[in-house]
Amino acid sequence: MENWRVLLLGGASGSGKSALSYPVARARGAALVEVDDLVVALQSMTTADRQPALHYWLGRSDAGMSADQVLDAQVALARALAPALEAVITNHLETDLPLVLEGDYLLPEFCAKWTGGDVRSVFVHEPDAAQLERNYLRREPDSGAQRKRALDSAHYGDWLAAEAARHRLPVITARPWSDALDRLTDAVRQP
Repeated sequence: MENWRVLLLGGASGSGKSALSYPVARARGAALVEVDDLVVALQSMTTADRQPALHYWLGRSDAGMSADQVLDAQVALARALAPALEAVITNHLETDLPLVLEGDYLLPEFCAKWTGGDVRSVFVHEPDAAQLERNYLRREPDSGAQRKRALDSAHYGDWLAAEAARHRLPVITARPWSDALDRLTDAVRQP
């Protein structure tokens, strides 16, 4: 797994990518950047008038939105974020500092442009909305059951997995957890 300088780890919310990113970064001695943190930073420096896609979810609920509408909003935000992601990746390649960049706003179309040589991309997929709902309840117990969010996330995850396959990027299933890290390691080793 050590033949990369940047690992792009994508997948829908609740899929398990964050849980996998920590041991990978630790084992590689890599910095770990969560894309959500970049979104928050950029939101603090921009306005909704200038960057509507970046600010879309601020003060807005997905209630009443279809899964396709949520997907479209996620993709629009991810595309608006691309220049910031490019800057972070370029910086780590130029400074030769290993990086794990993980998040649900990493699109396969973006990752495919970078993958090869020193950059690897893997997508984590959890297709079961019921499992995603359990994952949310475990990590966010005060929020209670989040069925709609889980359904939307499963829909987005299915789309990400299909797009990753279309771009010939590896996709691993999140479960079984007992060997997920080994499967991620194998996927990263793919040329």
